[in-house]
Amino acid sequence: MAQLKVDAEPDEVGIDGARLSRIDAHFKRYVDDGRLAGWTIALARRGKVAHLSHYGLADLETRRPVADDTIWRIYSMTKPITSVAALMLLERGALELTDPVSRYIPAFADSRVYVSGSAANPGTVPATEPVRIWHLLTHTAGLTYGFHHAHAVDEMYRAKGMEFGAPRGMDLAGACEVFAGLPLLFQPGAEWNYSVATDVLGRVVEVASGQSLDAFFAEHILGPLGMEDTAFSVTSDDIDRLATLYVRGHDGALARSAMGEGATRPPTYLSGGGGLVSTAADYHRFSQMLARGGELDGVRLLAPRTVAYMTRNHLPGGADLDQVGRPMFSESPFRGVGFGLGVSVVVDAAAGKAMAQEGEYGWGGLASTAFWVAPAAEVTALFLTQFMPSSAYPIRSQLRALVNQALLD
Repeated sequence: MAQLKVDAEPDEVGIDGARLSRIDAHFKRYVDDGRLAGWTIALARRGKVAHLSHYGLADLETRRPVADDTIWRIYSMTKPITSVAALMLLERGALELTDPVSRYIPAFADSRVYVSGSAANPGTVPATEPVRIWHLLTHTAGLTYGFHHAHAVDEMYRAKGMEFGAPRGMDLAGACEVFAGLPLLFQPGAEWNYSVATDVLGRVVEVASGQSLDAFFAEHILGPLGMEDTAFSVTSDDIDRLATLYVRGHDGALARSAMGEGATRPPTYLSGGGGLVSTAADYHRFSQMLARGGELDGVRLLAPRTVAYMTRNHLPGGADLDQVGRPMFSESPFRGVGFGLGVSVVVDAAAGKAMAQEGEYGWGGLASTAFWVAPAAEVTALFLTQFMPSSAYPIRSQLRALVNQALLD
């Protein structure tokens, strides 16, 4: 089991300890006033953990506290791991970014694009170019999520049982057949839309490697990095370490979400876009691997140039998500934020009106989790909790401000 502990005093790595204490003081209020059940925060600089804190409960009913070994559903923080898997195959010559997805999933050979009409009777035209691997990595493929509730194509996904994940009993290969048979939201490469693209990428990893996604992760990423608690479900022995997933109930109080039970049984559908559970110690190791240019403790997953390429903006014309993206939530502007190969990338910190630096990259998850790597500041930050939806509170922008105000150089 990976261990996470503080191994540097804040001032040793250019952090003001007194200002750092503002982080915990601020987020404790989220628990004390009932907005969150509990959380873990980890902050590292120059490869040293300078701050690690837990507060609140992993389960309100049993009063079980958040602890070092608490297991969290990381949902879309699975996406960077799947993206790393694809880039590892790129480095081995097993795939190319320009490859048509149909080379690995033939059902994508005849993609059509929505132009008009209802979900029951859509008007479509042929795709002007194939959906390619880079489209999947950048969410510019024209795929979508059923839970967006923003477009007729989203409704078509829901009609197929594709709102959150796939219908019970359907595997990843079967789901990708369904996705391929539905219209694209736009021509590949024309816009950005957050979508099942990384799930499809996970299937590409399976086909290109000849391994199931869980087996590839275990052999090539999780095992080598020592991420022993990261998997597509928790074992029966570890159920009591899993944090409970909460939503806001009708009475305004936190209520257990039945959706959280999916993590307690091995899935048929291996979701590369949102299926993993993990711990703070494990995901810290993943973020450190990225921060160190693809290597950690003598284990190299990616070359430094690959990580640099992954974490630059790949959106058409160098645009940001506000220019070419269909927003996930109206209250989550994307000004100044681009998108790389599986991670968001800050391209204009002033435009975004959030305290950040150009070059910061990372992503978050449905249950309000988040991580980022700030190369210029030599910082990695991690926030883990279990509350849906992630748009409910400005946790990520507040944490960024609180981290950056504590940095002295």
